[in-house]
Amino acid sequence: MHRVLFAFLLLLSPLAVADQPVLLGVDVLQRDGFVPLVGKRVGLITNHTGLDSAGRTTIDVLNEADGVELVRMFGPEHGIRGELDQSQIDDGLDGPTGIPVVSLYGPRRKPDPKHLEGIDAMVFDIQDIGCRFYTYPATMKLAMRAAADAGIAFVVLDRPNPIDGVTLEGPMLDAGEESFVGFHTVPLRHGLTIGELAKLFKREGDEQGPIEVELVIVPCEGWRRSMTWDQTGLVWTDPSPNMRRLSQALLYPGLGIMETTNVSVGRGTDTPFEVFGAPWVKPVELAAALNEANTPGVRFVPRYFTPESSKFAGERCGGVDVILTDAAKLGATDVGMAIAATLRKLYPDDWDTKSYNRLLINKQVHDAVNAGASVEELQALAREGVEAYRQRREAVLMYK
Repeated sequence: MHRVLFAFLLLLSPLAVADQPVLLGVDVLQRDGFVPLVGKRVGLITNHTGLDSAGRTTIDVLNEADGVELVRMFGPEHGIRGELDQSQIDDGLDGPTGIPVVSLYGPRRKPDPKHLEGIDAMVFDIQDIGCRFYTYPATMKLAMRAAADAGIAFVVLDRPNPIDGVTLEGPMLDAGEESFVGFHTVPLRHGLTIGELAKLFKREGDEQGPIEVELVIVPCEGWRRSMTWDQTGLVWTDPSPNMRRLSQALLYPGLGIMETTNVSVGRGTDTPFEVFGAPWVKPVELAAALNEANTPGVRFVPRYFTPESSKFAGERCGGVDVILTDAAKLGATDVGMAIAATLRKLYPDDWDTKSYNRLLINKQVHDAVNAGASVEELQALAREGVEAYRQRREAVLMYK
């Protein structure tokens, strides 16, 4: 029922359909004759989300393009075809094309110099989700560094930010604490496209200093910053196995940070990132406390659920459905802070926060959660530094 309500609310939006077709970077590349790649041997970083607006894979688009030689591919988390949900992925051959595939989600996260031999340009075409701890931008940043070291061009085929390019939500990542699930000093909801992130990475560099790479962004056309995915007219493709609809993507920055703790966020159910709980949660009590916090854009409904896999597989969990009532008013990380404060208050001896900071990556907020800070105090702390980031990002914005 709540999914029907969410769809109805989105239809009420004045921007429910783009007023012109949204063209993806790969569409623009094809239309303009593959200009940045003609005469070059290409390495492609992509997965199942690398599709043009007609549903054709970027792999096929480049493999069949006149004047472009696709010589090697590189697979991120979940693999080149997006079919794997495992901690290590091996190198291999792509079955349909026979092209060698180098895994960037195994013993290595960055291409080795030998993998870039015989390549003139690296191309990146993967759909991001707009949240800092999604790993695809980290893969891109590491590959940009490898391309810079090898002296080859890096071409990004841009894609919309599915949860919009306007909304910014902290907490900020603590400087110097970057990791594969915390790729840059940006807030949890960064408000950039993958191409704009590439510009930010080049501009601000990494722990080794500036990333002096020849960077080419093939932009989208027809996308406006205020648009969420439903307003683009483009087909939704699950960016990862548990990211199955836009409502989950919108909630993900708030609920996803919980999954390094002893709480299920719905993996192993039909609604990951729209439900959470644990065997020790009392559903009615939790839902009442969360609804009392009155966080805009959501309501909480008590329920029991039993994940079929992942955390608490086969165990009955008490918890809540997170009902998205108004996407325009939603502050996903405000929801996350409300959840953290409430779990700490209701279940101080049950909720284990020792790994909570692995995705949060903000010691001040983590310490405040452990100290029993209120919902309002945590939400205020989460906003610190976001305005300064807003000014930093101005230099890389490509869309209005």
